[in-house]
Amino acid sequence: MLVEGKTIALVEDDPVMGESLVQSLTLEGAAVAWFSCGRTALEGIAQSLPDLVICDMRLPDTSGRQLFHKVAEKGEAPPFLFVTAFGDIDQAVMLMQEGASDYITKPFEMEKFLARVSSAVRPRARAVAEPVLGVSKSMRQLEALLTRVARVRSSTLITGETGVGKEVCARFLHQAGSPGTPFVAVNCAAIPADLLESEIFGHEQGAFTGAQRRHTGYAERAQGGTLFLDEIGELAPQLQAKLLRLIEDRAFHRVGGEKAVTFNARLVCATNADLDKLVQAKQFRADLLFRINVIPIEIPPLRLRPDDTPWLMDKFYAAFAQPDTTARGYSTLAEAAALAHSWPGNARELRNRVERALALSLGEWIMPADLFPEKRDQPNFHGSLKSLSHAKDAAQQQEIERALIANRWQIRKTALELGISRTTLWDKMRRFGLVKPKECIG
Repeated sequence: MLVEGKTIALVEDDPVMGESLVQSLTLEGAAVAWFSCGRTALEGIAQSLPDLVICDMRLPDTSGRQLFHKVAEKGEAPPFLFVTAFGDIDQAVMLMQEGASDYITKPFEMEKFLARVSSAVRPRARAVAEPVLGVSKSMRQLEALLTRVARVRSSTLITGETGVGKEVCARFLHQAGSPGTPFVAVNCAAIPADLLESEIFGHEQGAFTGAQRRHTGYAERAQGGTLFLDEIGELAPQLQAKLLRLIEDRAFHRVGGEKAVTFNARLVCATNADLDKLVQAKQFRADLLFRINVIPIEIPPLRLRPDDTPWLMDKFYAAFAQPDTTARGYSTLAEAAALAHSWPGNARELRNRVERALALSLGEWIMPADLFPEKRDQPNFHGSLKSLSHAKDAAQQQEIERALIANRWQIRKTALELGISRTTLWDKMRRFGLVKPKECIG
């Protein structure tokens, strides 16, 4: 279905019809926003910029035609598919002449409706930008989320395992929202605690022994741009209090200073720690967590998005290959080995392995042992590697099985989480031999 991954606005005041359409579209992979009147629909469409609007011709506070023209007045209108009774066909045809995409008359079969939806989305579907963070569905969705978040300057907390790409995402957010402005990154775990306050907030001349001149801190250098605080969970309690004050007052004092300095940068924090557990252990302030976690962003680990592994391998090859590089690329076995690896170090580990393989490989093609030299002497290492398609299937089967177990084998919930239709999920379950356990039946 062409609606998978699309954003659809549904304007329908009939609760039974609305619930049915939302359920059907969601199962096909669309994100649906349901509005029951023209007023809320007009506001919602302007904010969400949907890929398609499905609109009843008759609404409690306006008509579908009036809503269409009001949306068009605000700029280029998204495609409109009108749902109409037989008596309103003339009006629906007129709307198509005025720029609407299509109409369908009630009552209709769901299969026919979904076909019309697919057809309506297709002609004006937004151009797909080249991926920056990954080609997997989860990373493309993350890119879209970060692009929306870039429009506001609310504090953002990025979480994820070590090496998953938190700073890369922070830089993407910065570039999407404030290109050409400073991006200042601070690793809170890499700077000694007794120096960190001065490094972040700066200090005045004579503030302490050795302070021979005024020092401009990271917060001041980030003015107009983004201050990125990595490993925020390592921040000492005293600095947590100062950071909270900076967020609340949008101002700070240099160490030894009396005059407040205005802070007008976006604050992005990142951590691989469980901050909720640190709060419970009284190692992190609950009020600070609330303030930095206005917009939470979680990056999935590389092992849960196998489609990104070959894509990242190609990117890293392009970054590290030199004119005299011997290897022309990766062998199929090397790619299969990479897909079979669990990547505990995520993208950072993959980057390091590719860089080392390019530096040390003597052959025309990078082989599994070039990427994983520590496994070179393991029995059956080369023989155990199967085809690339098998490795992809294994990774996909593992993720589907995990989602099924997490959702207690409920097909609808699992399909929604995985971003696929129920039919696709059933097909893959049959293909991989995934059968609901007897204890989950009933």
